Amino acid sequence: MTTNSIFNFTVDKPTKTVFINMEFSADQALVWDAFTKPELLDQWVAPKPWTSRTKYMNFEVGGQRFYAMVSPEGQERWAIQKYKSITPKTNFKIFNAFADENGNPEPHGSDWDYTFSSENERTKVAITIYNDSLERLERMIEMGFKEGFTMSLSNLDELLKNLSQK
Repeated sequence: MTTNSIFNFTVDKPTKTVFINMEFSADQALVWDAFTKPELLDQWVAPKPWTSRTKYMNFEVGGQRFYAMVSPEGQERWAIQKYKSITPKTNFKIFNAFADENGNPEPHGSDWDYTFSSENERTKVAITIYNDSLERLERMIEMGFKEGFTMSLSNLDELLKNLSQK
């Protein structure tokens, strides 16, 4: 990530929770759009050289996003997100689970809570990820979630910079 952003990542195994705090030099509405519009999500959410491909997304309470992380060799890792609540521009909550290519979720998943705020021309994003099992949390860690998320945030930083200049 560039020096314009702040990023903190904490894992709390006893509570099966990950806490992520980020801060960007970008307008809150633009950061919100980057997290809630598939055409923007697909530009940053996968760590390079992987790409993201949204098969469908319906950003409304009860709606879903079904997407794949695609490796350079074409390997697909599918996930499905179900939107549980949305407070425009400030908060949304999802249930996230790994899935097969037909959208059938694995039995365990995680609840994600995204909160957006702004202060002094900067946008803060706080994400709390509660896993319903310690095994799922450990699998995320083993799969390199922190490293992958950090790389994705570099992509987001670049995207926000480019969109802010338009």
